Amino acid sequence: MEYALEISNLVKNYSDFLLDNVNLKLPKGSIMGFIGENGAGKSTTIKAILNIIKKDSGEIRILGMNASDPENEIQIKQQVGVVFDENHFHDLLNAKGVNRFMNKIYPNWNQELFFQYIKKFQIPENKFIKEFSRGMKMKFNISVALAHEPKLLLLDEATSGLDPVVRNEILDVFLDFIQDEEHSILISSHITSDLERICDYITFVHEGKIILSKTKDELLENFHIFHCSKESLTELDSSIIRGIHENRFACDVLIELEPNMLEQYKNYIIDRVSLEDIMLYYGKEQLL
Repeated sequence: MEYALEISNLVKNYSDFLLDNVNLKLPKGSIMGFIGENGAGKSTTIKAILNIIKKDSGEIRILGMNASDPENEIQIKQQVGVVFDENHFHDLLNAKGVNRFMNKIYPNWNQELFFQYIKKFQIPENKFIKEFSRGMKMKFNISVALAHEPKLLLLDEATSGLDPVVRNEILDVFLDFIQDEEHSILISSHITSDLERICDYITFVHEGKIILSKTKDELLENFHIFHCSKESLTELDSSIIRGIHENRFACDVLIELEPNMLEQYKNYIIDRVSLEDIMLYYGKEQLL
């Protein structure tokens, strides 16, 4: 299998936070959702991928190239599109000004494609960025990221704060982007419903460590919520328990079990899970 992004034993140590031996593989032609609570290490990982921060140890390979090798830096940056949750262009620029600016930076800048996205997203060409709504700014940044025809998109909360209509429009663009199986996306987001819609893989980071990294289908098929009394909790095989939410009267238990094994637990009330459930429950016990 070819990988668009490979992270091996990535470590970044701050005085109050440790990114602890992060390992991640994003298969070529797929979308991976990168989830975790605020401060879990998502943005730190993305900044390390981009060499915005210097890692302490580990290896990062982008499109088969060592990201730490200065000889690869220009080639990598030409093939990686990046969208953060904030606008990084000057407020007094408009689409035409950004086009002139980016055309001088990227040899593979596609002016025609850029204005196709500007038209698709209904962004006025002569309007200053400072006059854009948050949704327009995000669609503008995505247009820029796609216009230099990258092979890999890195998206850090690119859909946060947007209304469902705009988010839906942007997600369709991401799905189109990977259709030829030559392009890939790593997307960090708190909006798990968006990730359920478009992602092939999900990686969950918690307190600087990767808790799990699986296909989305595996997660949604093999994780379940059991509702039971505190007494019957002891009857569950501890090896399948991934998290417990306990209140005064009962327990909700996140378990990992293949669907064909559920028959032996037919006396329990069992619900399907969402990615949000997995985030909320995984590794947590007796939360009152």
